[in-house]
Amino acid sequence: MTDRKKVTLPMLFDKMAKGIPLTMITCYDFPMAYLVEQAGLDIVLVGDSLGMTMLGYDSTLPVTMDDMIRHAQAVRRGTPNSWLIGDMPYMSYQPSDETAVRCAGRFMAEAACDGIKLEGGQEITPRVRAIVAAGIPVMGHLGLTPQSVSSLGGFRLQGKSGKQAKKIVDDARALEDAGAMAILLELVPDRVSQVITERASIPIISLGSGPHAHGQLLIFHDMFGLYPKFTPKMAKRYADAGKVIGDGLKQYVAEVTSKVFPEPERYFGIKDEEYEELMRLLAQEG
Repeated sequence: MTDRKKVTLPMLFDKMAKGIPLTMITCYDFPMAYLVEQAGLDIVLVGDSLGMTMLGYDSTLPVTMDDMIRHAQAVRRGTPNSWLIGDMPYMSYQPSDETAVRCAGRFMAEAACDGIKLEGGQEITPRVRAIVAAGIPVMGHLGLTPQSVSSLGGFRLQGKSGKQAKKIVDDARALEDAGAMAILLELVPDRVSQVITERASIPIISLGSGPHAHGQLLIFHDMFGLYPKFTPKMAKRYADAGKVIGDGLKQYVAEVTSKVFPEPERYFGIKDEEYEELMRLLAQEG
């Protein structure tokens, strides 16, 4: 593991004040988190997008709190020093303040998260206040909010009209006033993101929302070609690990089929005298 210091909330705000962009990634398991730790990213989100990338669902909606806790625990073991955020899944906070606080508390107590993320604007500020009052840092999420994708008309840019953009700007202010420690803007026009960032006193993170935010977020699977169904426009592919893995699997099938694998150095033998003793013992049984 790296010997870097544990990222804290004051460290994130200090970077923001100094104009140093914050780095954030979404990942879901120990091997990914281990690599993220070595790279030294600031913030790691265990996103409910794991329902699609890891569990094969068509949306995030079937993901449960137990799913999220298990993956968050694994990620924390892989990256002990990042600022770790647990993503509140569908219906883990919408029903009531009590439900929201209880579920948020599970991330903190069971997975050693540093905070939680939830979707929505002015309509969920009571939940934000309740969770913050319980001593749990909250990241808001505006723009394309996958749990509400049906009412948003699909996975597409949000805030294209002046009226819609004003709603997002107002929602960002409401979240900050409610005590949110940061806000993620997903698929929001770049200049709308800039307006929100310039008005905010908390970190604003961009996911496909332009360069003007205080930090950037990408999803691990999108960055490395590991999600086969589609690649979002905002995702930059830094390596095609999916192709490398796929080619390796094809080579494995070919080598096993042609009896090339396993080579002698890939398995273990037994001493001649021990083998002879085995055969003697078997012969006695016969």
